[in-house]
Amino acid sequence: MPVARALAPVIDLVFPPRCPLCGEAIAAQTGLCGGCWNALAIPGAPACALCGRPFGDGVPDGATCAPCLAEPPRHDGIVASTLYNEASRKLVLALKHGNRIALAPMMARLIAARLPPLGHETLVVPVPLHRWRLWRRGYNQAALLAQEIARTTGATLLVDALERRKQTPSLGGLGRKARRRALSGAIAANARRTARIRGRRVLLVDDVLTSGATSDACVAALKRAGASAVVIACFARVLDEALPAT
Repeated sequence: MPVARALAPVIDLVFPPRCPLCGEAIAAQTGLCGGCWNALAIPGAPACALCGRPFGDGVPDGATCAPCLAEPPRHDGIVASTLYNEASRKLVLALKHGNRIALAPMMARLIAARLPPLGHETLVVPVPLHRWRLWRRGYNQAALLAQEIARTTGATLLVDALERRKQTPSLGGLGRKARRRALSGAIAANARRTARIRGRRVLLVDDVLTSGATSDACVAALKRAGASAVVIACFARVLDEALPAT
């Protein structure tokens, strides 16, 4: 019996399981209460064939959304376990800034549940942090998610496939061109890992997908290194216009 399983009753006695969002009593240390599960917005069909953006009623599944028609994406698909709303925001902030790293396995399992079957040949790669930000925070939340996704799916984790070579400012409030300028030269493939990337399918993992500027820079770097395909996987995707369709 694993040590963690053997100690679970003692841990539950000392620290009774509570929902990390509302504090209600729950059955296990990892999970949410029923009300908070229901508060998560799960994207569904019909959805864009290229980026997974949910459509409203009346649009056939497999159609292409207007943004993808206007500018075909570099990536090979987006998988989001939730849409960004108040419930998912609290989980993201607790993981990212609240040192609640115990939330990572649950959040990663929600992502993995929406993925197609992955094999050992698929590389799971987190969006990188700059070394100074990593030093200040102590961990990369995307790497925690990627580690658990790789463990759950049997894919291969390559945690240092990408490097963030310069610090970038917060992209919030910046336009598309300004975001691209801020990220120019910031993210590149690790030269020591290009041989492992070449010809492989990659699952790029992040906690939140907002404008897509950071993930787009990562996809570009991976494809320059020879990746055959790059699918983006995130816990929460910011698509306010899609929330009523969930």
